[in-house]
Amino acid sequence: MKRNSMLSIVAACSLFSLFSLSGSAASKSSTDAGPAHPELVVSTQWLAGHLADPNLVIVHIGHDESDYRAAHIPGARYLSMDKFATGQTAPGTELLPPDQLKKNLEEIGIGDDSRVVYYAPDWDPMATRLFFTLDYLGHGNQAALLDGGLDQWTRENRPTSTETRDVKPGSLTVHLHPEIIAKMDYMKRLVGDPEKEIVIVDARPSKRYRNGHLGGAQSLYWENALVSEKEPLLKSPEQLRQLFTAAGVTGKTKAVSYCEVGLQASYVYMLARYLGFDAAMYDGSYREWSDAKQQVVRGDSAQ
Repeated sequence: MKRNSMLSIVAACSLFSLFSLSGSAASKSSTDAGPAHPELVVSTQWLAGHLADPNLVIVHIGHDESDYRAAHIPGARYLSMDKFATGQTAPGTELLPPDQLKKNLEEIGIGDDSRVVYYAPDWDPMATRLFFTLDYLGHGNQAALLDGGLDQWTRENRPTSTETRDVKPGSLTVHLHPEIIAKMDYMKRLVGDPEKEIVIVDARPSKRYRNGHLGGAQSLYWENALVSEKEPLLKSPEQLRQLFTAAGVTGKTKAVSYCEVGLQASYVYMLARYLGFDAAMYDGSYREWSDAKQQVVRGDSAQ
């Protein structure tokens, strides 16, 4: 790509335009029918047509590299979950230190000019956890979820690969956004003194919500955003917005999601960003809350 700086700029700008056009011709507000940030999701069709784009970095996220070696999207790089999310490495967060995140992401070729498409065959929230991480580092707008993931890719009989390639390290400039991370003290204040402009969203299954949730939290199970278990594609933007509206999230409110350990919540966080809502995530989530013996509400009602 580095024949000269002008070619680099042209390539980056072209790919940015393609990302933006993959969902809609222009950004829209959170009150419009379409997504505010269509570039945050791409289809398998789009990806199949852009596998050779020079700035594209496809990331296959998992726990076991042998699964990646058995079958992955051609050109995809493997990223283990423990390279960007490790259980409670710091109070109230699953994030690794920024310098470690930078190093680990650069090792698979992610840099300032990269456009990242990510997927996780094991479980979709593992994929959106990477988006939350990149958003924290200041590069979320350059990353897109592969709608349907590897399942949809193979269902369409698209090619897979068993090859691994040498990767040229990237150079990633970090611009931290700590404001997207909600800490326990902040959550305590919200639970004790609810604010009309902020909605706590529980991304777990309804059974887990009923067994115990933060006071005032509204249930929005992340998997309800999918068409079905057999067709793991995102519902339409209109349907997704209805899910948020039912939970009390509108263009005038901020959604603060949580789950068990900051995975399912990252999916709801990504959807909120996709639709254009103001969003943050309580990374310590229910595990930190319950470990600290904080009061919870049981049953189907928020309070």
